[in-house]
Amino acid sequence: MAPKIIRTCEPLLCCDEIWEQAYLEFETPAEEVNKFRSRLRRLGAEHWPRDAQIVEIFCGRGNGLSALASLGFTKVEGVDLSERLLTQYGGDATLYVADCRKLPFPMHSRDVVIIQGGLHHLPQLPQDLDEVLCEVRRVLRPGGRLVIVEPWVTPFLQMVHFLADQKAVRRLSKRFNAFGVMTDRERSTYFNWLGMPHQIRGILESKFVTDRMRFRWGKIEYVGVSD
Repeated sequence: MAPKIIRTCEPLLCCDEIWEQAYLEFETPAEEVNKFRSRLRRLGAEHWPRDAQIVEIFCGRGNGLSALASLGFTKVEGVDLSERLLTQYGGDATLYVADCRKLPFPMHSRDVVIIQGGLHHLPQLPQDLDEVLCEVRRVLRPGGRLVIVEPWVTPFLQMVHFLADQKAVRRLSKRFNAFGVMTDRERSTYFNWLGMPHQIRGILESKFVTDRMRFRWGKIEYVGVSD
């Protein structure tokens, strides 16, 4: 059955097929769902009401939505600008083709907003980040939660970058090669994101009350509360 998709803006028509292929080679959908499920548990999802209204933005193919469903959440929605990616989702969540800088939800109408690996694709930083987080704060109810997992410069990530730059490593490891291809294809936005940690933290902390912020395995794991 085709997913229910509501179009609120014109979809993104172009895609980087080389990046998309590398993404699929980096990990399978099942592996990604398992990763997201473990991550959500670690970030406190076990304590959220199962009827909480949850939106994942930059949701892509919806593997994060599938992870939420597997944890028992029943009111789940996804937002992405690519209708092509949304059509690959196979679950029951309602999907929206929408710009995450202008979310199609009323003020104070959602309990949790989740972002997993979408912010580092924003073309104009820090302006786009500020706009996205303003929209997230608008749609969250007081006490609602923003959950973010994005790349972050740590010694581990620096080591991964070094290895992915080695031709011999990429020949021997399909996973390292896929990572190298993805970072090469998204270089302008990816390294722009990694290059402004202080600005990013400042914007987060200006808009949300920080519940937890952890840097591990080349990622920032952030949970903020809307006041």
